[in-house]
Amino acid sequence: MMFGSNDAIRVVLADDHAVVRAGLKAVLGSARDIQVVGEAENGAQAVALAEKLHPDVVVMDLTMPVMDGTAATREIAAKLPGTRVLVLTMHTESEFVIPAMEAGAFGYLPKTDADRDLPTAIRAVAHGDQFVGVRPSRWNREPAEPPLPRGSDRERYEHLTGRERDVLRLISRGYSAPEVGQRLSISPKTVDTYKQRIQVKLSLSHRSEYVQFALRLGLLAAD
Repeated sequence: MMFGSNDAIRVVLADDHAVVRAGLKAVLGSARDIQVVGEAENGAQAVALAEKLHPDVVVMDLTMPVMDGTAATREIAAKLPGTRVLVLTMHTESEFVIPAMEAGAFGYLPKTDADRDLPTAIRAVAHGDQFVGVRPSRWNREPAEPPLPRGSDRERYEHLTGRERDVLRLISRGYSAPEVGQRLSISPKTVDTYKQRIQVKLSLSHRSEYVQFALRLGLLAAD
């Protein structure tokens, strides 16, 4: 998504508490490059507003009536590839983080950090960069299927080449093989080859496993 110097990032706020939405608007009030164009009090309204307004970013709470934020994120990601979702919630547990990222969210920020990081997070996801401003407070380290190779996450990560680490980070951030190839100046077929090597070395096959591994090592922190 490209923005000119005079283009404002158009944002929809989705939260079931009006006072929270008012607070978020106040936080964004001094950001001249960000414009709040709509508000929703549940996930279904967020989807409808996104389809109507085509905002650049939807700031999405997770716990809402009618349709929760994860379901709304999934619908927006499927229907509106030009709209990025930034999850803003009180939940920092892994059981909330991973489903939201799998649903297509480009960013995840605790509400406690909104006054400091919300404008930065919105700018990041609007420009296609993933913003993960939280390390899950409770992380399930039970081995997935197939069992992970022996050694700690860090030890196994150290066995990757520099290019394999680049591919791992980008795949974890939601980029497709063609997008990874474009960023690294290699072909999508070569990206797939690197993914196969990563799968063998780390026993990762699904995107959710890439995200979990990257989160555990802090690889998704904003650059």
